[in-house]
Amino acid sequence: MNAIDNKAEVRQKRVTSIVDRLGNKSIVLVGIMGCGKSTVGRRLAQYLSLPFVDADNEIEQAADRTVKEIFEEHGETYFREGEKRVIARLMKEGPQVLATGGGAFMNLETRSRIKEDGVSIWMKAELPVIMNRVRKRPTRPLLQTVDPEGTMQKLMDERYPVYALADMTIWSRDVTHEAVMEEILNALETGLPEKNSQELPEE
Repeated sequence: MNAIDNKAEVRQKRVTSIVDRLGNKSIVLVGIMGCGKSTVGRRLAQYLSLPFVDADNEIEQAADRTVKEIFEEHGETYFREGEKRVIARLMKEGPQVLATGGGAFMNLETRSRIKEDGVSIWMKAELPVIMNRVRKRPTRPLLQTVDPEGTMQKLMDERYPVYALADMTIWSRDVTHEAVMEEILNALETGLPEKNSQELPEE
């Protein structure tokens, strides 16, 4: 067996191990806007041969409006209700890699659904990394303020303690998307329960 074949075999064993232990659950990426949930999530899904779903895209399709338009026309409360309904539907469609919006995990009902039907991974990032990324997309509704950095810091202060309730945490640093994906794969390898431990009968 040459080196390429050996590498492919090692990768396939790794994928099979993770997907088997995942069962019908989804991998749910949570975190603040700009932490890389969608870009890294697509690569992760491709690596594991799972569907990739972006919750914000699903909300936009359901509403036939962009997230920005929904915020402008109906406000954040209306958006959050729609977000909750869409994620509840998506969580029944696993296994998949699901990238959630930054505020989704803040909802108790949504967190409970994710806990039941998914494995949540917080992609944690520091403020300078986040600001460097979000400045490239000036359409984010929650940052339409006179002090975007101050607004972001406030959001992080509010949300990070809740994101910390996720099943696993990895650092989304200023490195390649593949490097962040590798951290997620490592977290899944070490953090997912063995398949036989999930199937033990209740006493």
